[in-house]
Amino acid sequence: MTRVILEIDTQLYRLLKSSAEANHLSLEEECCRRLAGGDPRSRYLQALLADLRAEDEQRRAGSQ
Repeated sequence: MTRVILEIDTQLYRLLKSSAEANHLSLEEECCRRLAGGDPRSRYLQALLADLRAEDEQRRAGSQ
C-alpha cells in the first residue's frame, strides 16, 4: 500500500474532523466519503485533489 503524507491547513483539518464527528465517521471514512462524491461541494478536497494530480503530472514529466 502506498503511503501519502499531506500537509494541510490546521483550520481546514479541524473542519474536516468536525464534519467526520458530526457524521459519526472516522476521519479516514469522511475523507473517502467526500472523495467518492458524497460531498461534491467540498472546495478544499477538490483543490487538494487538483494539487495531487498536478504533482503527479510533474513527476511523470520529469521522469521521461
